[in-house]
Formats: sequence, C-alpha cells, structure tokens
Amino acid sequence: MLLLFPDFNIHSTPLLFLSIQGLIFALLLCYRYLKKRNISDLFLFLILLITCYSQTCYTIGFMGWYDTFRNTKVNYWLIPMSVALLPLIYLYVKSITMTSFKFKKKDWLHFVPAFLIIAYRVVIYTYDASLDGFNTTQNGYLKINLDEPFVLPIYAIFGYFQNLLYLAFTFQLFYFYRKKIKGFFSNTYKMELNWILSFLVLYALLFVYDFAQTTVSNLVIELNYMQQWWMTLYTGLIIIYVGVMGFFTDTTKLQKLNFSFTPNRSSIPNLDDVEKSISPDDIASLKALMSNQKPYLNPDLNLADLAQMARMNRAQLSETINSGFDMNFNDFVNKYRVEEFKRKLDDKVHQKLSLLGIAFECGFNSKATFNRVFKKLTNTSPTEYLKTGIS
Repeated sequence: MLLLFPDFNIHSTPLLFLSIQGLIFALLLCYRYLKKRNISDLFLFLILLITCYSQTCYTIGFMGWYDTFRNTKVNYWLIPMSVALLPLIYLYVKSITMTSFKFKKKDWLHFVPAFLIIAYRVVIYTYDASLDGFNTTQNGYLKINLDEPFVLPIYAIFGYFQNLLYLAFTFQLFYFYRKKIKGFFSNTYKMELNWILSFLVLYALLFVYDFAQTTVSNLVIELNYMQQWWMTLYTGLIIIYVGVMGFFTDTTKLQKLNFSFTPNRSSIPNLDDVEKSISPDDIASLKALMSNQKPYLNPDLNLADLAQMARMNRAQLSETINSGFDMNFNDFVNKYRVEEFKRKLDDKVHQKLSLLGIAFECGFNSKATFNRVFKKLTNTSPTEYLKTGIS
C-alpha cells in the first residue's frame, strides 16, 4: 500500500513550518535557561512547547497520518494541556514582575489538573491495551465509551473556567505592576511592558477564539476538520511571535527593580520612622531640588534616588508627589524633562542637535517614550511644537 504520510499540502505545510520554528525558539530558551538559570526562560520554554504540542493533532492529521495509520493509538497521547498552559503564563508574568521570584513547592499545585489528566490517560490506555482486538482498532473501549463522550466535555468546561480565572489574575498582576512602575521609576520600561501585554492579549484572543469555535460547533453547527484549521494556523502564528519576541526581549531588568518603601538610614540621616505629613515646605523643597540640581536629567532616575537627594524616605516622597502635585512619580519627572526640552528649543539648541538628541539630553531614554510624553503634556508633537514656535 502506498503511504499517504507525510503529505505536504497547503494546509499541513504552514502548520508544520510554524511548529518547527516554535520548537527551535523553545530549545533556544531552554538552552539559555540552563546557561543563565533565569526561570522566566524556563516558563516560556514550557509555554512554547505545550503550544506546539497542541498543534500535533491537526498537523499530522492534515499530513495524512490518520488515513495512513488506521489503527494508530496517537489519540491517547494527544492530551489537551490547556490546564497547564495558563498557569505557566501566570507564573511567567509573575516571574518577570516579582523581584527575586522563586518557584516554591506550593506552586506545583497549579499543575495538579494537568498531572491528573496525564495519569488518567495512562490508565485508560493500559486498560484498553489489555482487551482483545485493541491492535485492530484506533480507539479502545474506554476511549470511545468514557473519554470522548464524558471526560473530555467535562474537562473542557473545567478548563474554560480555570483558564478564565488565570487570565483575569494575570492581567490584574500586569496592570498593578505597570501602575507601580509609574509610581517608582521615571523610565517606564515601555518595550518590556508592551511585550508582556501583547503576549497576554494574544493568548487571551486564542482562548476566546477556542471558546467561540467550540460553542458554535456544539450548539449551532458542527464545524468540520477543515473549518477548524484556521484556529490552528492562528495558534502557529502566535508561536512564532512569542518565540521571537520572548527570546529577544530582555525582561531581566524588570526582575531587578526594587519597590521597597524601606528608608536607607545610612544614606538618609535624621529620618523619623513615622511618615511625615505633607507640608508646603516639603513641596517647596522638592521644587527647589528639581530646579537647581535637575535630577530628572538622569534617564534612570527612580523614587529611591530622588528620595535620597530630597532627604526624605520613599513613602514620604511618593505622598508628596501624589498629593502635592496631583500626579505619579513618572509624570512628575517627565513634566520637568518636557520643560527642559522647551527651554533648549528657546535657546536654539535644535540648530546644533536633532530633536531626539535634545530629548536624550533632557533625560528621556527612547524616542517612543519622548513622543508619547510630549504629546500627553502639550497636546502636540515635538515637531509641531517647533514649527509653531510656541514658547
């Protein structure tokens, strides 16, 4: 008999190519983890590995596996692992946004449903393999009469509820972290945070797509194998994006950020343990510091550095900025940078330097951040501001 597998066609080839590329990046992340021991690389490696694994059924199906190997037992081992994927995504984001994150014994609890479904599949395979005629059929007794009609639907419903909760917790974790950065650092780490957000949005869309497709197929009209190919293709595209961006985006700097409010007594003498109430003197002193010493010119200025210069503890400085100036730390510092940029334009510095060069001199660390902040605070772009001659 002429084997039909592998059949490289318009449906199978893209899935195979995308999955192989995803596995390559997964292996690169695994190698980097073994070399540098950054646990976020391990989590992303497992996320990519499971996502590629989830492609197996449709990829080999479109390549002719089921037509060629009629009695294949591969269905027993194509275990739906979405119950492990979302916990890994949650832990990946947590490992990036939590300083000195460590995987603890209790974190294994996230993966109990995944371990149970794997053990269950081993049990039903073992039982079905012991029955007569197992070698002449594709699926055995328990696979047909227990797994497909009962266990898989219940498992799918449980998985949707669990994954919805994990997505909600993970987005909450991200948005809280992004808000904290704006309150502590003048550098908003926009590129790194954009990567995390896009990563979460893509997997959230995948979850919604899967839920919608399953709902339509079960309650409206049954979708055939070919109609479900589009979701598999979308998953493959996600694999490539996550592999490339996840490997090349340096998130280690986020793991080193310190959000502690504990005052450093060795460098800030004569501080009371109790937070001072906000007074006009605090506000005036901070204004004088910003005008005279211009700490905002340091692109890496953070709350701790400015607190030391202002001879305040971090909680006191944060409250002074929030209550006294009605803005967070990031907006407070960037407002001075924008004003410095305007002064330099008035001094005709732009005749010697580009606008971006002036922005860097004023403490901004990227073109995107500079344009976004300038537009936010002036309602115009830097170029438009220069053309109008506003001072």
